[in-house]
Amino acid sequence: MTQAAIAHLKRSAAGSLIVMSSLAGRFGYPNRSPYSTTKWGLIGFMKTLSRELGEFGIRVNAILPGAVEGPRLQQVFEGRASVSGRSVAQEEAAALANQSLKRFVDPADIAAMAVFLASDAGRSISGQMLSIDGDSQSAS
Repeated sequence: MTQAAIAHLKRSAAGSLIVMSSLAGRFGYPNRSPYSTTKWGLIGFMKTLSRELGEFGIRVNAILPGAVEGPRLQQVFEGRASVSGRSVAQEEAAALANQSLKRFVDPADIAAMAVFLASDAGRSISGQMLSIDGDSQSAS
């Protein structure tokens, strides 16, 4: 998809590509090496594209969300609770223990970051990993 978009972006006055990675693109995730490997790979992909496409005025950045509020996250906590013997609330508290803001990411905040990066306000930002994770200090 990226390859198909590049030709169009080269003709654009304000091209921007946004790669969705993850907190796993900054930290490893225990017992999830395939997932972490792909998210680290996306960071390398973004950095390479930013170098290759900068001469055409195309900006390339990566957004690295942490734990995103919603049904999928609830399923993760339920699964962890069933394995650990702890409650879902205890699993949620453990997940928040390693971050400063003590809340899960609102999907609307990720969308707002993408809009900012693609807008004129983000015209000087390229080749960056932008975390949106409540200041997480590790992945767990």
